[in-house]
Amino acid sequence: MAAIDCGTNSIRLLVADLPDASAGPEAPLVDLSRRMEIVRLGQGVDRTGRLAPEAIERTRVALASYAAEIEKLGAERVRMCATSASRDASNAADFREMVERTLGVAPEVVTGDEEARLSFTGAVRGLPADAREPYLVVDIGGGSTEFVVGTRAGGVEAAISVDIGCVRMTERHLPGDPPGLGQVAAAQADIAVAVDRALAAVPGRQAATLVGLAGSVTTVVAIAQGLQEYDPDRIHHARVSYDAVADVTADLLGKTREQRLAIPVMHPGRADVIGAGALVLRVIMERAGMDSVVASEHDILDGIAWTLLPAGS
Repeated sequence: MAAIDCGTNSIRLLVADLPDASAGPEAPLVDLSRRMEIVRLGQGVDRTGRLAPEAIERTRVALASYAAEIEKLGAERVRMCATSASRDASNAADFREMVERTLGVAPEVVTGDEEARLSFTGAVRGLPADAREPYLVVDIGGGSTEFVVGTRAGGVEAAISVDIGCVRMTERHLPGDPPGLGQVAAAQADIAVAVDRALAAVPGRQAATLVGLAGSVTTVVAIAQGLQEYDPDRIHHARVSYDAVADVTADLLGKTREQRLAIPVMHPGRADVIGAGALVLRVIMERAGMDSVVASEHDILDGIAWTLLPAGS
């Protein structure tokens, strides 16, 4: 089976097999291929309300490569979900037509609620025993951030999506290189309003464990760990304190893009927006009263893949 997650900043592919039945109910999928490309599909959407032609073309190039990989590995079921940018754009039909031509299947432009539920499904399977329930799962994307509260057995209790992604916040508030104090303050205030609205809609302050998903979170955790290269095995389920997240956030916001690019774990396509992503994470932890965050490399992409299981599996 093949899952594709197309967000505001990146497009990702997972081709996987089912785990062996003897591995137990919490066993992860067996990865055959996991890929990610920064395509910035949401370039300028917050300002123009439209997907830029060059952004659609970047996405097409990446998607054509994914289609070849899917065919090579023989995946029988394919699902592609598109999220914040393609929900917001007035010319989303152009994007859908491109996907059908390139991939052969139509993209599902999922709602913020469905995006949150898929993220929760992917994130909570296999969490360590010391990650107490209920969970507050936050998926910090390029255009939006999803907040989901729930448990393994009971599933999702409540979910909401708010428009405070790292690309959107950078374009809206953080043009400076590095951003000035006033720019950071404006971004923080905007984020805080959205976070408080989300935490009023879902009981996040009553959760026992904060689980953070997506590239902003995993990059911050990698920096906090002092990794000299991006190592998913060391990042997955690592727990990092609020103080460490606050320190990394302040450091990132004080650096220029070139200085951020020099950080060993930094993906080049994330360097210009990571300060905003880190700020979103820090404000969430602060407003929710969380003293630590558990990072997960498994997220909406895995959630999409799990929905492709045959009935009865």
